[in-house]
Amino acid sequence: MSVTGPVVSRFDLRHQGIKCARAEHWNLPVAALTEHALRLGEGLLAADGPLVVATGDHTGRSPNDKFIVKDDETRDRVWWGSVNRAITPEAFERLHAKVLAYLSGQELFVQDLYAGADPDYRLPVRVVCERAWQAMFARNMFIRPQVEELHDFEPGFTVLHAPGLEADPDPDGVNSGTFICVDFTRRIVIIGGSEYAGEIKKSIFTVLNFLLPRANVLPMHCSANIGADGDTALFFGLSGTGKTTLSADSSRTLIGDDEHGWSDNGVFNFEGGCYAKVIRLSQEAEPEIYATTQRFGTLLENAACDPKTRLLDLHDNAKTENTRASYPLHFIPNASEDGLGGHPANLIMLTADAFGVLPPISMLSPEQAMYHFISGYTARVAGTEKGLGNTPSATFSTCFGAPFMPLHPVEYARMLGEKIERHGCRCWLVNTGWTGGGYGVGKRMDIKHTRAMIAAALNGELARVATEVDPHFGLHIPTSCPGVPGEVLNPRDTWADTAEYDRVARDLTQRFARNFEQFADLVDEDIKAAGVKAAA
Repeated sequence: MSVTGPVVSRFDLRHQGIKCARAEHWNLPVAALTEHALRLGEGLLAADGPLVVATGDHTGRSPNDKFIVKDDETRDRVWWGSVNRAITPEAFERLHAKVLAYLSGQELFVQDLYAGADPDYRLPVRVVCERAWQAMFARNMFIRPQVEELHDFEPGFTVLHAPGLEADPDPDGVNSGTFICVDFTRRIVIIGGSEYAGEIKKSIFTVLNFLLPRANVLPMHCSANIGADGDTALFFGLSGTGKTTLSADSSRTLIGDDEHGWSDNGVFNFEGGCYAKVIRLSQEAEPEIYATTQRFGTLLENAACDPKTRLLDLHDNAKTENTRASYPLHFIPNASEDGLGGHPANLIMLTADAFGVLPPISMLSPEQAMYHFISGYTARVAGTEKGLGNTPSATFSTCFGAPFMPLHPVEYARMLGEKIERHGCRCWLVNTGWTGGGYGVGKRMDIKHTRAMIAAALNGELARVATEVDPHFGLHIPTSCPGVPGEVLNPRDTWADTAEYDRVARDLTQRFARNFEQFADLVDEDIKAAGVKAAA
């Protein structure tokens, strides 16, 4: 067996049960990982340098194949149900043994990394892969330690990624050949049956969402940036709602695009990279992100690339709507060097309203903010999950990230409410979805208008503008905003048929009310009073 790499940790793979791999490649830089990926036929190099790979059948996450070991560590803390499915310790051990046996016969790529930019809260993570490009993904997405930190690196959590291994559902206690299983007692994640690298990053996000609240750190599915005056802003939202796009603002410093913690020290990025959707990416609308797709070091998942000319076609959705670019954070020109920010001055909740009835921007009271955080209304955007299809569908994803939240959402909401109150954070609800009608009738919000509204919210202008209360949702709608036509601000004014608007809006209020029934007995009366009321 050959062992190569700049630094091999003294805490080697034998400590984790892998004893006879064909080869081990430790902590290789992106250039070396790219060479290995090309040698192994895992992808091809596009004209301007990015590595292009395909993820096969799985072009998004597999939420129905995710499990958490139910034991003394998790039994009374995890919010068990359709999102957090239980697997027995015995079933996990059988799968874990299969993964170890499988990986022991492979050529392996090992990356020792950190999750969490704040040294007070960071988690040492080891990712062991059978694909060079997936090791490159991990190296792009997590925080890379200094060389001197690698010699004695000991993982606090380990991800064993074996996409070539499939489970046997019935005896293995899972739903299909694909499995993503987390054991918080043994601090191991095992992944099999899926090439989709997003499972690696989201598994560790799930881990942090379980561990950090014990340290009084609120884990958040949000992007974050900082203004010239040092004001931090958070952008909550699911995939496709604009977290990455709207936080990548050339006038502000990017902290991170997807996962953050809010501690007593302030805000910190969990990651060292970005994972941006690139389908139909516009150089004009999103120049910073577009530029990353044209350079070496970026990894492109499922993007179309002509094998002869090596030219990219980012508009081609033949494989999936969920084409992705993974790149290190420093590829964004105005990215933060340390991944840290102060306590937020503004908190923005992004929703892609598929019905086209929510205002493009609304002011929220702290109680409304907690209500909408718990509700997490948006549209699941095509392609981000297996089986979703090509049409957005309305959904309520609590905390704007239900698939990654192991604890009860009210626990996260209480932490958020306490931090909003303590730090005087202004809160906003922004609809990046449809206007003038629902999906198929109306059109997507103009990103220039959305950027103008967010800029006015962050610089304090909107806080001084008069508002009107929306009769359906109780939201406070600004009556004017610099750079935005007045008729855009009130969604009813954008519909040709206002009676139809009222009908659709009433239907959505009923959806809000039905969804919140599961939380009603667990929240304070002021949060319930601030919520959306079902219209008759």
